[in-house]
Amino acid sequence: MTDHSKDLVTANAWRKLRRYTDARIGLGRAGISLPTSELLEFQLAHARARDAVHFPLAVGQLVESLSHLDSTAFASEPVCLHSQAADRFTYLQRPDLGRRLSQSAHETLLAAQGEEKPTPDLAVVVVDGLSSSAVQTNVAPFLERFLSDLKQERQSWQLAPLTIVQQGRVAIGDEIGALLRARMVVVLIGERPGLSAPDSLGIYLTFEPKAGLSDAHRNCISNVRPAGLRFEDASQRLLYLIREADRLKLSGVGLKDRTEEVVIENNQANNNFLTN
Repeated sequence: MTDHSKDLVTANAWRKLRRYTDARIGLGRAGISLPTSELLEFQLAHARARDAVHFPLAVGQLVESLSHLDSTAFASEPVCLHSQAADRFTYLQRPDLGRRLSQSAHETLLAAQGEEKPTPDLAVVVVDGLSSSAVQTNVAPFLERFLSDLKQERQSWQLAPLTIVQQGRVAIGDEIGALLRARMVVVLIGERPGLSAPDSLGIYLTFEPKAGLSDAHRNCISNVRPAGLRFEDASQRLLYLIREADRLKLSGVGLKDRTEEVVIENNQANNNFLTN
C-alpha cells in the first residue's frame, strides 16, 4: 500500500537552511497546521527541557565518571555539597537559597580545606543548576580536556579540591572559592534548557571570589556541548580568561574575551566583509 501522507505536507522553501541551525524554521504545513511529525518533535523537545530541569543530578554516577581524570590534578577526592535549598521545589521557588551553602556543607568544606593546606590558584565547582543532564553529560569530557590543556601551561596552577553542589546557582561558587581561599573560581553549571539545547553547560570565572558578588564580577562561556561550543574551544577560551584575570587581577566587565578577535586576526582566509 502506498503511503501518501507526505503528499499532504506543503513544503517550505526555507527548509534547506535547517542544515545550518537547530532552530525550527521551514517546518512546512499540513492544511493550516504544522505537520504531525514536527508537532511531535516539538513536544519531545519540550519534554526533554522539562526533564533537564526536574531530574536530580546523579552525584554517584558523576563522581565515577570523573574518576578517570588525572589523579594529581586536584588536591583530594571530589567534595559533595548542598545549597540551602533543601529540595528541587524550594530551589526553583527560592533562587536566593541556591546561592548559599547549607551549614553542614559549610563545615564540610572547611574541614576539607584545612589550615595547613596551601592557598590554591583555582577552584573548580560543579553545580547542577537548571539542567542536570548538561552536567551529567558534559562535565567529565570538558574537564578531561581542560586539565590536559592546563597541564601544558608554562605556569603551574595549584588546584583546590573539586566540589560538586546540588541545588546550586552560579553565585554559590563565590562562597566556595572564598572558603577554599582560592584566587579564582571556575563554576561549571547546567544552563537553563531551551527547546533545541536541553544539555547546555555554562562556565563562569570569578577573580578573588567572595559571597555577595554580582554578575558584573564574572565572565561567562555559554552553550558548551558537542552540538554547541566544542570542549576544545571552550577550554582554550577559559584558559585565556584565566591568564588575563591573573595578569589584570580582575574579572567580569573589566575583562574582555578577545579570543575570537585573535582568531580573526590570524585567519588569513577570512573573507567576511564585516571583519575586513
